Amino acid sequence: MLLATRRFTSLAIALGTVLSVAACASAGTGAPTTAPSTSPAPTAQRWPVKTREHVDLWLHGFALLQTDTNAVVPLFRRGYATDMTVLKNKGNVLTQLDANRDRLQAGLAGSRLLVNAQFVPFYFNSVDEMHTEIDRFIAAGGNPQGARSEQEAAQFQVLASYFQSAAERSWLSLFASALWDEDAKFFHSYWTRQQAERGPVIDSVSRMWQNTVRPAISRYLTNTQQRDGDLLLSLPLDGEGRTIGGSATSRAVIAVNFPERQSDAPQAIYTLMHEIVGSIVNSAINDNTTPAEQRNGTADRISSAALVRGGLMLLEKQLPTLADGYARYYITESGHVPGASPRTQLVSLFPIPDTIRDAMSRQIDLIQGGI
Repeated sequence: MLLATRRFTSLAIALGTVLSVAACASAGTGAPTTAPSTSPAPTAQRWPVKTREHVDLWLHGFALLQTDTNAVVPLFRRGYATDMTVLKNKGNVLTQLDANRDRLQAGLAGSRLLVNAQFVPFYFNSVDEMHTEIDRFIAAGGNPQGARSEQEAAQFQVLASYFQSAAERSWLSLFASALWDEDAKFFHSYWTRQQAERGPVIDSVSRMWQNTVRPAISRYLTNTQQRDGDLLLSLPLDGEGRTIGGSATSRAVIAVNFPERQSDAPQAIYTLMHEIVGSIVNSAINDNTTPAEQRNGTADRISSAALVRGGLMLLEKQLPTLADGYARYYITESGHVPGASPRTQLVSLFPIPDTIRDAMSRQIDLIQGGI
């Protein structure tokens, strides 16, 4: 297994503290955004469902480069790279990302920081802004002192956290250049077409989330400091989402899978449940594993299964009508065929120590019982 997504998330949340003035990751324009009010206007919708091209473009690039065969729940949609290659071949499209794939894959395989750099787009507002700031970061030799503004300095610091060495910045230069070419020749038109075709899916996910699911878990969200944020539907993702924790000056962002059909809208909710239990999973694992287990990777291996189990626990306690569907979804994600008792099957496929299971269950109850 390459790296559990929760390890990505932990690093990304830590980096979020340097973005004291950075724009919201999913604002969708090149203009800076202000910090969200702690008391939003009555008409403001909490956790709106959105899509963002620059986030999808960056993750698309990683999905085409990264092999993920050992993960129980893959980091990207199964078959995504093959599907994109087929589409490009049909259109007779060859980009710099294709031409430089071997070099980029070799660099990615040799650096854990580069793998973690999947979170970079969440600190930018648009493709154009990301393009400009990455080019300026490279030209400045990765030195935040070369930034022109406080916000740019914060973004430079994020980039410098992932691309620390000259070799890593060289990889970034090649990857970014290839990605802009990929966007111009293929991805922008593909992404735009998908938004038009999947518009009804966005509406279905939003209705289910805002009318049914969010009200049922509002106390859980509030008591885990996830009261508001942006929910992004992302084309390259599936059962493993990406989460950026909010702060006093920036909104939380959770990116989940973008279902193809309206009937599959619950799949996005399932991935969201998997993501929002991250804090209780981390707490349970930290409290019930030794420092040695946290150093040798045991805790990370438990985390992947615990996230899946935690999402099921939350649904069983708050929205039990969705629990079987959630179980079937993650059984399928793991490469198995759902049986007649999907929840029991899920528990078998994603085992975790009883101490961690019990700690997660107690924590959910305490959170839900809070004010």
